[in-house]
Amino acid sequence: MNDLELVERFQKGDEAAFNELVHRYKDKVYWTARRFLQDHDEADEVVQQSFLKAYKGLKTFRSDSGVFTWLYRITVNTALNVLRKQRAREFLGIDELTSESGPESDRPDEQYERGEEQALVEEAIRRLPEKQRAVFVLRFYDQLSYEEIAEILNTSVGGLKANFFHAMRKIEEYVKSVHGS
Repeated sequence: MNDLELVERFQKGDEAAFNELVHRYKDKVYWTARRFLQDHDEADEVVQQSFLKAYKGLKTFRSDSGVFTWLYRITVNTALNVLRKQRAREFLGIDELTSESGPESDRPDEQYERGEEQALVEEAIRRLPEKQRAVFVLRFYDQLSYEEIAEILNTSVGGLKANFFHAMRKIEEYVKSVHGS
C-alpha cells in the first residue's frame, strides 16, 4: 500500500494506517533529527513531536507534496526550533555539549582518533548557520536531491546549492583551523 492510500485510510478512521506510516519513516525521521541535534534523547523527543504534529495534521493532509516530504519538513522545522531554544539557553550560560564515540576499531588509538575527528566535524556542523546546516544535513547525510530539499525547506534549488557549497567550505575551514593545517 502506498503512502497516499495509507493517508486516505487514516482520514477514514483507520489508526493502523498511521502506525504503518510511523513504522515506514521512524528511522529516517530519527536520523534526520539526530544529525541536527547530535543527542539521542533530544532526537527522540523531536521524533515524538514530529509524529504528533503529523498525526494532528494528517486529518487535513491534501497531498500537495508527498507524505515523506511533508514529514521531513515537519521534522526539520521541529529540530530547528529545538536548536533555537538551545542557542537561547547557551546564551544565558547553560552549556550543553554532547559527543558521540567514534566507529569501532581493533586498535584503541585509531578508535580514539576517529572519535576526535567525528567530534570535530560535528562541532563544525553545529557552528553553521541554521539554513546551511539544514541543507548540509539533508544533502550530505540523508542524500536527498536538491529538488527534494527545496520542497522540504520551501526554497530555490540555486540557493540550496550555494548554501551547501558554503557549508562545506566552512566545515573544511573549521577543521583546518583546529588542526592548524
